Amino acid sequence: MTLQPLTAVNCAGLLQPGCSLLQLDGEILLFGQKGWPKRSCPTGVFGVRFKRGEMKLRAISFSSDSSYLPPLRCPAVCRLDPHDGLPESYLIHGGRTPNNEISSSLYLLTMDSRGCNRKLMLRCKEKELVGKVPNARYGHTMSMVQSRGKTACVLFGGRSYMPAGERTTETWNSVIDCPPQVFLFDLEFGCSSAHTLPELSDGQSFHLALAREDCIYFIGGHSITSDSRPPRLFRLRVELLQGSPLLSCEALDTGLSISSAIITRTGPTHRYIILGGYQSDSQKRTECCTVTLDEKGIHFDPLEAPKWTPDIIHSRTWFGGSVGEGCILLAVPTEGRPSQSDMHYFYHVSFQTEKECHEEEEIQACSQKSTDYENSTPLEDSEELYFGREPHELEDSSEDEGNTYNEEDEEDESQTGYWIKCCLGCQVDPNTWEPYYSTELHRPAMIFCSRGEEGHWVHAQCMELSETLLLKFSQGSKRYFCLDHGGLPYQEMTPPRQIIPLKRTPMKVKDRKAPLTIKMSPAKKSFFKRLFD
Repeated sequence: MTLQPLTAVNCAGLLQPGCSLLQLDGEILLFGQKGWPKRSCPTGVFGVRFKRGEMKLRAISFSSDSSYLPPLRCPAVCRLDPHDGLPESYLIHGGRTPNNEISSSLYLLTMDSRGCNRKLMLRCKEKELVGKVPNARYGHTMSMVQSRGKTACVLFGGRSYMPAGERTTETWNSVIDCPPQVFLFDLEFGCSSAHTLPELSDGQSFHLALAREDCIYFIGGHSITSDSRPPRLFRLRVELLQGSPLLSCEALDTGLSISSAIITRTGPTHRYIILGGYQSDSQKRTECCTVTLDEKGIHFDPLEAPKWTPDIIHSRTWFGGSVGEGCILLAVPTEGRPSQSDMHYFYHVSFQTEKECHEEEEIQACSQKSTDYENSTPLEDSEELYFGREPHELEDSSEDEGNTYNEEDEEDESQTGYWIKCCLGCQVDPNTWEPYYSTELHRPAMIFCSRGEEGHWVHAQCMELSETLLLKFSQGSKRYFCLDHGGLPYQEMTPPRQIIPLKRTPMKVKDRKAPLTIKMSPAKKSFFKRLFD
């Protein structure tokens, strides 16, 4: 086994805890990364390659008929091996977005095609479920079972927000364990059913799930209710009978006290390696072990761990995923060291022997020279994305300048909202969107609402703004409020106080004596005049 440090070529900020690593058609894919790349990778999915101690990412494209796949962290990911003429694929359910929204959608991710230069193109379709559908959650697992010639998908565990009726001001963003129900999916017809078993009395999340034929083993996990990681091990048996499925559960004694562990497969047989995870909130699990599934059950065997570096030993957190058989990508934070510009240290952990590693390198080298396409060119360095570098800095670069991704151009995830549902009544669909304003070119016009903890973006079309008002917003310094925050589209800066001059009118004096006037006729005036004369 080896522990090799990796140099992330200005792309370390894209890997965050909760991201997923998938293997599809011989390539490693990164999914659920930080941020919303705007130019080089609008899909949010990257291809990962390791070469000469460097980790490089490459943008992955989606077919035009694909559904939008948001960046999800801690989703349930299940691999579907090729069967009945169907290609290899992945099921993705739930997860948490960078905006702290929890998803309840189910996606099917497959390979669409390979270009003339062997670039991978994916297709993503959202699958609708009917029946007793699981609610939005993250930190759960999905597994495939086979019984009596049928296949089904089993979902279990996870956590979600408290129900709306139970939330208070103090517990508004609090999460709870989902009820310990087992959901069974029929992928052909989209039917979902929920099952309650007496052995599964407590909810658990961030556990491991390993499946073999009609049995699934749930290992470890964390419970919010008791804030503990008991050494749990359950064996769930699923019999897909003609009428309704029959589920039975058994609690075993040889469990592990672990959560958020990394697991990798070591061959075509049901043999796995467990690495990483936590024994408590403040203690990592640095031991490794192998897990074997056979007809008799499940077996755990200790395995010599790699020689950990001081950075790994003293770090409080770590995360990663499987990048092939017996290989793991491990990341530990730099713990805020000012001398380190990157957020994480990366390591490539391999449990293969030198002979197996050499054979794998030869296979990868041969796979780059495809015989399926006579005009295809081998994958060169020019097709790798060196994030943050200029085109002239790339060796033998042939990519256009528009395909270069600069991480400094990336907006903070808390203030970025393109291709999201900005409100409950949002009608903007990224798959069918057409320009609404004359100023729009490639995406809907949005304005930033400054209300809330960190603010959020809202579509101008959803706010029913006129184009004149939208152009007015782009000028000057104003604070914008959406319709949900105050009822006004925007609020200008507080204007200076204007003092209106008062019109002074003389006050009427109470009981004021007016001068005495005598009304006399002209004859009387003439008489008094002659009298006094």
